[in-house]
Amino acid sequence: MARSRWLMVFLAAGLVACSEPFLTIPGGQLSGVETEHPENWAFTDPISTIQVETAPEDPYSINIWAVALDGNLYLHAGRNRTTWVENLEADPRTRVRVEGKLYELAATRVETADEFARFADAYEAKYDTRPRNENVEEAYVFRLTPR
Repeated sequence: MARSRWLMVFLAAGLVACSEPFLTIPGGQLSGVETEHPENWAFTDPISTIQVETAPEDPYSINIWAVALDGNLYLHAGRNRTTWVENLEADPRTRVRVEGKLYELAATRVETADEFARFADAYEAKYDTRPRNENVEEAYVFRLTPR
């Protein structure tokens, strides 16, 4: 029993010490090769999950689904006003990591029903499910563009 407890303490300490996000546990500053943003994010279509870093002064990173649409990358938080959403609303600067490459971007919340509908269609095409809440005034969807 004592060994199990120590193993759990060791694993928990290791997770806390990591700066990278792990599954649903957020992390800190992302590492990778700084890369110029692409003209088109379609190369992310076969990639289920990417990493996003917000709050450059105190980095906060997560694993998240992303959708390429109209040459931009989109993130979706649903109705959840999570920490990363609050961070982007306070400071739109973000970094995205895809396959070890880092891209510096800026986030803008989607506010029109037309753009949200196009995002929802692309989201469904990629993940085989639609966003649970499609009310653009309640859901948090962000378009990422070059800084």
